[in-house]
Amino acid sequence: MHPILRDASLAALLSVALTAPLIGVQMIDVNGGVTFATHLDLVVYAAAAVFLGRLAFGWMRALRSDRKPPQPSKRRGPNATAVGLIGIVLAAAVPLTNSYYIDIGTTVLIYVMLGWGLNLVVGVAGLLDLGYAAFYAVGAYTVGLLSTWFGFSFWACLPLAGLFAAAFGVLLGLPILRLRGDYLAIVTLGFGEIVRIVLLNWAAVTGGPNGIGNLPRPSFFGLPFARSGPETFAGFFGIHYAPTQRVIFQYYVILLLALATNVLVCWLRRRPIGRAWEALREDEIAVRAMGINPTRVKLSAFGTGAMLAGFAGAFFAARQGFISPESFTFSESATILAIVVLGGMGSQVGIVLAALVLVVLPEIGRSFAEYRMLLFGAGMIAIMVWRPGGLVRTRSPSIQLRQMTARLGLQPAA
Repeated sequence: MHPILRDASLAALLSVALTAPLIGVQMIDVNGGVTFATHLDLVVYAAAAVFLGRLAFGWMRALRSDRKPPQPSKRRGPNATAVGLIGIVLAAAVPLTNSYYIDIGTTVLIYVMLGWGLNLVVGVAGLLDLGYAAFYAVGAYTVGLLSTWFGFSFWACLPLAGLFAAAFGVLLGLPILRLRGDYLAIVTLGFGEIVRIVLLNWAAVTGGPNGIGNLPRPSFFGLPFARSGPETFAGFFGIHYAPTQRVIFQYYVILLLALATNVLVCWLRRRPIGRAWEALREDEIAVRAMGINPTRVKLSAFGTGAMLAGFAGAFFAARQGFISPESFTFSESATILAIVVLGGMGSQVGIVLAALVLVVLPEIGRSFAEYRMLLFGAGMIAIMVWRPGGLVRTRSPSIQLRQMTARLGLQPAA
């Protein structure tokens, strides 16, 4: 048998073994008893789809290997500034649509902020963090506790949320400075679970599983988006009140926060601390040999990434008006890490594209409720097969040799 046919047949058999117990057999309640209904046709369809897909993929790979290696192109890619401006214009135009798309856009921007924050730790500094949702929770609960206990507004809680999250990031970094690889991942995973369990069991402070409600919403210079009252947004400007006003304002708030996050991240990556992060990712021994203190570099990476997660968590709490530990489970950390890996390690634009994919793809699958997660997983596999290095596999260097030689007044090498 041809190797491609053998590979496709084995993939089809594996799909039968996996799908038969999942979708081939269904338990049905009949008159108080349980009976089983078989759906072997669905198993056959899934096996046929896997066989044909694997067969097509094998033939495409064989044809690609027979071709001559592509010559490097001298064409320059699209201008990053122009792409960024187009993206900002499109994002700013989202409120012109309906509230459903505004809500999706807000969720995408929250994950973009979280992805950019984790990208500093994982993609730039090379430190694997599986408990990033813990800092997300710290920012959210900072808003919840300060607003309910001390009456702080959202804008007063926002900087404090970033500060407290950064402190927790440094606190996490202190005991794990000597850990690498899998050991680092296990410790960060444990830290995320510790934070979630503390929030779940410390009911006297955090509300436990009941969470915290009635959180303050972002206001426009002290003007709330309420239906009535002399000091409301609609009353101050003399316009008719509409519930979408608050939704649109929150969207622009998270858009500005995301743009500020991007500016901060790009600025830091061009500073000495950003170059130290990249050097740490490449070779920690070389970093020590250059006289750079890796302890400070790691703590700064953890603290900065946690601060950005705290800002996103603060906005999440204000947007929802309610928080509970169920919003900050390990699956949330896994989703944020998937955005970083899927978008491309170290790529700013790639994280935006990955956040769009991971948020929009499940929404598209809502019309196929029974197979929503199956379609989501198939889409993820297809993307990773198509772009194994991420949606944006290459990124511009933080600083180039020509820039350094120009700053130092040296002549570049011929």
